[in-house]
Amino acid sequence: MAALIAAFALAGVPTPAGSRIPSIAVAPAPAAFSNVTIPADSQAHGAEGSAAAALRSSGHLEATTALGEPGVTVSAPSSRPRADQPPAPSGEAWKAARQVLRGQATFYDNGTTAMRLPRGTVVRICGDGGCIERVVNDYGPQKKSRVVDLYRPDFFAICGCGSWSGVTNVTVYVY
Repeated sequence: MAALIAAFALAGVPTPAGSRIPSIAVAPAPAAFSNVTIPADSQAHGAEGSAAAALRSSGHLEATTALGEPGVTVSAPSSRPRADQPPAPSGEAWKAARQVLRGQATFYDNGTTAMRLPRGTVVRICGDGGCIERVVNDYGPQKKSRVVDLYRPDFFAICGCGSWSGVTNVTVYVY
């Protein structure tokens, strides 16, 4: 009976993917290759001459070739067109936040940004050392006195403090 169960179990197990025996390496036939001579002089690279004309395709375009409708003469532009860009507006480049939270942040080493907001919420967290933009992907912090738990590199990026610190004051902009 045990032998029958083992036989059925082995018959039902699929073979691992890619478990074929590798094919035998065969050298390519020398007739599959042909010698090609490419001239290394300047005439083959765009200068006028018999070598350049021989190497050029029938639909070759020059840098000054003008494209247009068949039968219509088109002159090539003498320079590139210039587009005027409006000046960048001064002031805040961020859109207005839905909510602003102020409080303390701490770090923990599980690689997430934890807040008491729905996962997927975009937040900008600012401290004395600068600002970062993150997406909430964990729930926390456990202590109600804290606003956010950050991944250690993020914490020190906004903290502006030494590695002995564990808590810093932050402003969190919720978008």
